[in-house]
Amino acid sequence: MKIEKLQTSNARLRLSWGDPALRALVYQVLILAAVGAAAWYLVSNTLHNLAARNITTGFDFLHREAGFAIGESVIPYSPTDTYGRAIWVGLLNTLRVSVVGIVAATLLGTVLGVARLSNNWLVSRLAGTYVEIVRNVPLLLQLFFWYAVITENLPGPRQALHPLPGVFLSNRGLKLPALRGDALDWMAAGLALAIVGVALLGHWARRHHEATGRVFPLGRAALALVVLLPLLGWWAGGAPLALDMPYLKGFNFTGGLTLTPEFAALLAGLVIYTSAFTAEVVRSGIQAVDRGQWEAAGALGLPRRRILRLVVLPQALRVIVPPMTSQYLNLTKNSSLAVAIGYPDLVSVVNTTLNQTGQAIEGILIIMAAYLTVSLSIALFMNWYNRRIALVER
Repeated sequence: MKIEKLQTSNARLRLSWGDPALRALVYQVLILAAVGAAAWYLVSNTLHNLAARNITTGFDFLHREAGFAIGESVIPYSPTDTYGRAIWVGLLNTLRVSVVGIVAATLLGTVLGVARLSNNWLVSRLAGTYVEIVRNVPLLLQLFFWYAVITENLPGPRQALHPLPGVFLSNRGLKLPALRGDALDWMAAGLALAIVGVALLGHWARRHHEATGRVFPLGRAALALVVLLPLLGWWAGGAPLALDMPYLKGFNFTGGLTLTPEFAALLAGLVIYTSAFTAEVVRSGIQAVDRGQWEAAGALGLPRRRILRLVVLPQALRVIVPPMTSQYLNLTKNSSLAVAIGYPDLVSVVNTTLNQTGQAIEGILIIMAAYLTVSLSIALFMNWYNRRIALVER
């Protein structure tokens, strides 16, 4: 009995090239060794060439004075600040245009996607023409077009268009009235709290509707939260708030809030280009919902608008969300084309930095790490949302 067990154990330990598991393990080890050797060669060769040319490596340059100006920034910045702060300003500029672009492209793309399925022939054809033209024109050309429209076809500051009080549109950008005061932070906190409250209230309203069949007036409640909570923040902050109106002084405007031509052109290009792809994603998601859902909801007497909002779109989201993630990632990465029209995004600022410092490898690594972090963050959030709305198998 012991001899038979020993023979069986020896048979299991015998290595044979005919074993597919063994072959797979060997191939993986060889590939891993080849990748490691290639990486070692590239790193060692790069370090040798840098040392031969007396080029220092490392990220110590981030603490040195930048010495160059940045046209616009979300946070205070001056040329006497460090390279690290300059790069942080560029990253925040990238995030600003990406976040605003994602929201605007989603809204516009959803409207276009629904319009493509409209029963109105003219609306459907116009939406289809928009999608086909915009998708087939390179984004870089669209950025050049919008930048030229803003800077060359709009009048100067003295002849600026003045459609509303405090609003001026010229080749220097769009000037808007701005709120100034210590209560702004409190109002922003109130608005953020209102957004969270609306999301939680919407979740409760759906559960309440499923349990009781009663429809909670979510729209009016959400409007009340969005209005009342910022007002409460204004009161809690001591209510010091003033409206800063822009006015013409010399050859340009002073005061107010400025949307520069570079930001406006980049945002317009990204939103218009991405919305065309988003429209196709929304259209395909709606068409993936079985036609019987429309007919069943119509038999209950629901109008087409409520059928789309309450029945079709919630089911279409399960098809829409995965490809929509790719569109959000594309918009964020396409924002790097801002360097072509002079918008100071991350790529533009790092490009200036590496030209002054000679730290090209470190600069490229910073850009790669920043875009990788932002892209993975978007992907993680969208994957979480996709799992949340997915059908649960029983």
